[in-house]
Amino acid sequence: MFGLFKKKSEKEKLQEAYKKLMEKSYQLSTSDRKKSDMVRAEAEELIKKIEEM
Repeated sequence: MFGLFKKKSEKEKLQEAYKKLMEKSYQLSTSDRKKSDMVRAEAEELIKKIEEM
């Protein structure tokens, strides 16, 4: 309850976006490998930003 109104840090936002991109990449991997690779590349860009922080 105390964390209900807590704002997310920039790092937490990036980690959440990374997780969503990885899930989308996994779902696409069964149907369209090229799109899956593109989404995974985007996720890798995010992880680099997270590591820089």
